Amino acid sequence: MTPHGPSLPHPGTGEPFLSPVPPGAGWPADLATQRTPRASTADEVQSLAASSRTLDQLDARVQVCRACPRLVTWREQVATTKRASFAEQPYWGRPVPGWGDPHPHSLIVGLAPAANGANRTGRIFTGDRSGDWLFAALHRAGYANQPTSVHAADGLALTGVRITAPVHCAPPDNAPTTLEKATCAPWLDRELTILEPGLRSILALGGIGWQQVLGAARRLGWQVPRPAPKFGHGAAAVLTMPSGRSIQLLGCYHVSQQNTFTGRLTEQMLDDVLGRL
Repeated sequence: MTPHGPSLPHPGTGEPFLSPVPPGAGWPADLATQRTPRASTADEVQSLAASSRTLDQLDARVQVCRACPRLVTWREQVATTKRASFAEQPYWGRPVPGWGDPHPHSLIVGLAPAANGANRTGRIFTGDRSGDWLFAALHRAGYANQPTSVHAADGLALTGVRITAPVHCAPPDNAPTTLEKATCAPWLDRELTILEPGLRSILALGGIGWQQVLGAARRLGWQVPRPAPKFGHGAAAVLTMPSGRSIQLLGCYHVSQQNTFTGRLTEQMLDDVLGRL
């Protein structure tokens, strides 16, 4: 990673940062350092994910992953060219890990960071319209201490819920390839393993999130119903872990502008699903 341009002030802390932000530079919630091991191949993702002992260690390794050349190029290109409205801000420009309560009873699984949202702010679903919808709903449901998510130093906190994605880098056209999803999958597998003891439900935002959760469940040896449960808004399935404990998988239309602007997903529909966590 080669940062470009002058240092610019973080919108929350005022501290200067280059874009993309180098690990260990002091960005809010950056867990990585220059010594954090970096995956540059799919095999290295598998090895580093499997050997992560804690959630913080896993998240730090996610934050410096460089295993997908197309995604690395794109996320850093966006971080240097920038959207005009954010030209005076530094861009994170690195993989965005999961975030929220470190001991959640529910995990929300999206798709991938938005190019000028989480790829800019460094926190999942933060800084774009999708996040506005999601965090407002989480606040109404009592899971978030505030209804807005603007940047990584805005004081937002979640209780009982963590949010993650099956792809941790912003993809061109919001469309990761099959290979990129497969390369990133071990991070989700390990995240689920670490969270498993306290997890009672998973909410998949969109069909890709639903399929990626089912794939992870199978890889981890969880029992998945046959035929495979189909995604739909309000869909539900029971996944059974090797221990015999079961968790609920719920489906929800993604909080994308395509869905929220057209009315395909309404606030009430989102609230109803969150009420089932």
